[in-house]
Amino acid sequence: MPSGMGRLIEITGSVVRQFNHLLWRLDRALRQRTSSKFVDAYVAGIAARVPVLYLVLLFDVAILTCSYRTVAPGWVLCLGAVLALIAGVRGQAWRAHRITVQPLEAKRCALARMQTIGGLFALAFMVWTMVLMRYGTFEQRMLVEYVLAVTAFAAMVALAQAPRTALNVALAFSVPALGMFLAARTFDALLLALVQIVFTATMLIAIVTSHREFVQRELANQRLARKLAHTARESLVNYDRATIDDLTGVLNRRAILQRLRDEVARASATPLWLALVDLDGFKHVNDTYGHGAGDAVLRAVAGRTGALAGVVAHGRLGGDEFAILFDAAFDQTQARAACRRLSGMVRQPIPFNGTRLRVLCSIGLYRLDQPDSGACLERADAALYKAKQQGDGAVVLFGPEDEAALRQRALITRQFHDSVLQDRLRLVYQPMIDLRDRRVVGAEAFARWSPDGRIWQPPASFMAMAHATGRMGEVTRLVLSRAIEECRPADHAIALSVNLSPRDVVRDGIAEVLADITLAAGGRPSDLILDVTERALLDDPRRAARQLEAMRAQGFRIALDDFGAGWSSLSQLRDLPLDLIKLNGTLAEALPVDPGARAVVGMIVALSWQLGLECTIKGIETEAQAEAARALGITRMQGFHFGAPDTAAALVAGLHRAVA
Repeated sequence: MPSGMGRLIEITGSVVRQFNHLLWRLDRALRQRTSSKFVDAYVAGIAARVPVLYLVLLFDVAILTCSYRTVAPGWVLCLGAVLALIAGVRGQAWRAHRITVQPLEAKRCALARMQTIGGLFALAFMVWTMVLMRYGTFEQRMLVEYVLAVTAFAAMVALAQAPRTALNVALAFSVPALGMFLAARTFDALLLALVQIVFTATMLIAIVTSHREFVQRELANQRLARKLAHTARESLVNYDRATIDDLTGVLNRRAILQRLRDEVARASATPLWLALVDLDGFKHVNDTYGHGAGDAVLRAVAGRTGALAGVVAHGRLGGDEFAILFDAAFDQTQARAACRRLSGMVRQPIPFNGTRLRVLCSIGLYRLDQPDSGACLERADAALYKAKQQGDGAVVLFGPEDEAALRQRALITRQFHDSVLQDRLRLVYQPMIDLRDRRVVGAEAFARWSPDGRIWQPPASFMAMAHATGRMGEVTRLVLSRAIEECRPADHAIALSVNLSPRDVVRDGIAEVLADITLAAGGRPSDLILDVTERALLDDPRRAARQLEAMRAQGFRIALDDFGAGWSSLSQLRDLPLDLIKLNGTLAEALPVDPGARAVVGMIVALSWQLGLECTIKGIETEAQAEAARALGITRMQGFHFGAPDTAAALVAGLHRAVA
């Protein structure tokens, strides 16, 4: 084969390859994305422009028909009418309110049909105009050419989001026109053909560029949408974390209190009801069945509360306490009834690991008629406190008498907070007697506080205030040091009993603190008996036991006070580091008349002997009670029968008379 021919074949092959590559790139550039989001974007973009394009076509057909109405044959004008009808139908089909609500597959079909229909319609329009150009004057043919140019440009702009259709339309306009120009074989016709080629190429480049920018913009929008959706999900998760209790799925403390503040701030003419709910027996469930059982109880109570009619909002305040906002439309009777229904629902057994858990709930109820959420909570809490005192799942509505008591308590609390305890706190002492020789062998110190120096209140009236105002430690130090200074137990060979509050018992380092106070006051730990009540052992028995061991290690003796008054368990006498027990006064009252009480006391006394514990009984008010206790083997006694609480001077004077 001649070398020239081989070179020609090589050049031809290269041109073909370049042309194929160009076609591949053009095909890739014009390829529409098929994902659902892109289909929606294509349809939305086309629906915003194509109806206008069909309106332009209708206008073009009308103008040309009007211009050629007297020169063109009827069948040509009828063909224009058909094109106008098709344009109107297609324009209506692509109106946004119709096409954008179609299912995804219907949109895909519409886009696919557009490629074919658009090209065929453009070709039909081009043929129709070419037929028209056979008739009429030079000015009319110029009008046709102008209309074609404007329509082609409008079509390219309108179909920017449908590149395949735009290509078909461009070819439908360009190929017939190019053929017509080339067929004329004149220099001007060749120039027009060149212009047509350049125009078509320019429009194709514009279409490719516009589509590429559209794709990039849509991808950016989709990334932004995904980021916004992710941010929204994170915000929802963070909101849930900030407002929802993880365990129960109801509002957490922060959220329910905020809802309460919002309701109070709204100051409605008919405010909501606030109910505070505390579970009775929850600690027993936790201690007996484990924390998993306790969690099951909390979830069940939260679910049952949510199912109660009239609940506007409810949440967990913490531990086993819940807050509920009831419908403002409830009157007092309806609100009470709703709380009683809740109490009944909570009583229902809760299945857990093959067993049935049971708890009760105490409920304090209050109408939100205070201007401050804290004041509303305080009143509901006061009602809850009364309900827990009544027991058996009681429901208490905060009333006028409770308001008066609350105001009085608030006044006294302020007075206690501002008082100088050194001046407003004094001690009285009740002797402990050994009945065998009627000798005073000890004394129990009782604190008294007065807001005015005239009326002196017992510990039951002000100890809660001491805790609330953070002055419990100050009270303990003052009582212990003053008792030692006033009585000098070592000098009179008596044991001095001092009561410890439940919080003192579990406070870290309390043993060392008490020892330092005792020594600083001139006493010895061995001269003191520290009385602890059963309540002090309820919350954290193990920690309390460790603290009692530490007190004994310092030299103090430990007494379990008021034994038999509450949830007493005889196993405490064995497990706790005790030196003596003090039986509650209710047992003393029953001894002369109740055989059951005598049997219980006899058993306790026998067990205390076996464990090496001393036994004292309190509340002896008659000689019959004293003799009944003595018959059971108790010799140490305390009560009004032997002496009422009095000053240290009276106690010391009594000791001196006994010695004399």
